[in-house]
Amino acid sequence: MAGQEVGRPQPQTTIEENGGPFIRHSQPGRGPIYSRSGDQLGGIITQPLASKPGYFRNFRVQHTLVTGGTLTSGAVAADAPYNVNSLIQLKDAFGTPLIVADGYSVSNLINLFSGGFGLNNGTNIASGLPSWSALSATTGAGQFSYALPLEFAKGYGCISGANASLLPSVQFNINSLTQIFGSSVTGTAPTLSTVLDSDFYWLPEGVAVEPPGLGTTRQWLLQNANPSIGASTASRLQFPRLGGYLDTVVMIVRDSTGARSDGFWPTRLQMYVDGVPLIDSLQNDLYNDMAIQFGGVTRPTGVVAISRKNSLSQQSLGLLDSGEAYLSTNPGTLLEANFAPAGAGSNSPATMQVLVGQIVPTGSIIQGLPEL
Repeated sequence: MAGQEVGRPQPQTTIEENGGPFIRHSQPGRGPIYSRSGDQLGGIITQPLASKPGYFRNFRVQHTLVTGGTLTSGAVAADAPYNVNSLIQLKDAFGTPLIVADGYSVSNLINLFSGGFGLNNGTNIASGLPSWSALSATTGAGQFSYALPLEFAKGYGCISGANASLLPSVQFNINSLTQIFGSSVTGTAPTLSTVLDSDFYWLPEGVAVEPPGLGTTRQWLLQNANPSIGASTASRLQFPRLGGYLDTVVMIVRDSTGARSDGFWPTRLQMYVDGVPLIDSLQNDLYNDMAIQFGGVTRPTGVVAISRKNSLSQQSLGLLDSGEAYLSTNPGTLLEANFAPAGAGSNSPATMQVLVGQIVPTGSIIQGLPEL
């Protein structure tokens, strides 16, 4: 009958012929996960995620601080607004940590250096995006966006999102008012609104194909190197034991007050792998490398990043990466940074934090350009 015909869904007209890579048969999509408002500073967000009919590529986050009234004696902290969260955790359905780090590292440094969100035209930093609204020290209002990236090469690193009983989890530990606006601030604290969306690949229609290396993940964990760094003293810092393939190594030096500092970096930095000096470089050359690799964005104070995602170019080109230059490690591999000697920084001793993009493959890692 005509009424029944009208109610039938339209046929899918974008189905490809059999054969070829996953991305030929899937369509990139985006959908909402949740939207919250009125969360208090100092609280925790643990809302369950929603399933999507395909494979998660990343989670897109927008935080908005909504004024609750006037702040007095407020001073936006050096790590703000990225330190709105004291801790961010993304885990897979089995509890494996995929991202565990403080808010500054996750919402600023991972986006800046991972190649998983934004490219080398200023969009890899939150303040370069149209959604940015600077944080106000008098009202507490502001807004910024970032991603929790899963995909590290095209189609590679995604996780399943179609099974509602086997979903990843995201937790935000919200910082206190004084951590964001200084110890002297008084007044009514703003509240936090959070919108979480996801970019994902739709399940392919009409063909049985899955993302390359399904089960392979890139994990980001923030840990401290040992020992601490004394002013003007020689220090050979040992990284935490790793394993897997490293595509990005980020080092963050903080003084004894917790502030990021450039004062302790040496004139010349050596990076050792199992006792072999893989890199022996002027510090200024490392700064120059960062400008080349990451598109000339302003280097955050106290931060040095080394990228292995530039095997196809001098720059890190986001998801366009063959993986040929990843650094292969195992749990016995020893990485060290040699400060010989460290700079004469103030508020000694300093601590170096290590944020590493570590690819843990299922089986053998896929290298080259399988999607092509």
